[in-house]
Amino acid sequence: MPNVLRNLYALFACALMALSFGAHAQDESAIMQGRQQVREAAQDTLSTLYEYQPSARYAVEHAAGYAVFSTFGIKLLFAGGQQGKGMVVNNRTHRQTFMKMVGVQAGLGFGVAKTRLVFIFETVSAMQSFINQGWEFGASGSLAAAADGQGGMFTGAAAAAPGVFVYQITDTGLAAQITATGQKFYKDDALN
Repeated sequence: MPNVLRNLYALFACALMALSFGAHAQDESAIMQGRQQVREAAQDTLSTLYEYQPSARYAVEHAAGYAVFSTFGIKLLFAGGQQGKGMVVNNRTHRQTFMKMVGVQAGLGFGVAKTRLVFIFETVSAMQSFINQGWEFGASGSLAAAADGQGGMFTGAAAAAPGVFVYQITDTGLAAQITATGQKFYKDDALN
């Protein structure tokens, strides 16, 4: 009888291990798929940015790092919200950090908007601050992008903070005014 119980316990333990390994493999597969979707969206966003603003390629490639986000927002009457995913790339180490974005919008309106944001970090400290502490745009105001000839390699981007520039791409092209109100950027614990 003790051998039968021992064998049943061993069989039960093996079954639990197999189930947990299967769940872990599924989780790992979902994580890899999520990361790949963010990478593909980032590559598409960068290609679009380079079409609209060729000088942005130099800015992205020669910065300490950059971040790319795809966002989706809905506005219904007096309230609205946004959410998105993206990634930060350290140009020196090539390390990728996956991020999320959420936002709220007040004011009258109705519609659905998809935007893409590209952040350029001139310094490692600005990039690390964005990654490790998250980042918030205030509840009001907007940022004006530099016009052709006035921004050098950052033409079309807005200065968001010391050493940080932002490009915003909408359905109609590169935005002249960056609408970055009530947005919060933070690490995506599920993908990192």
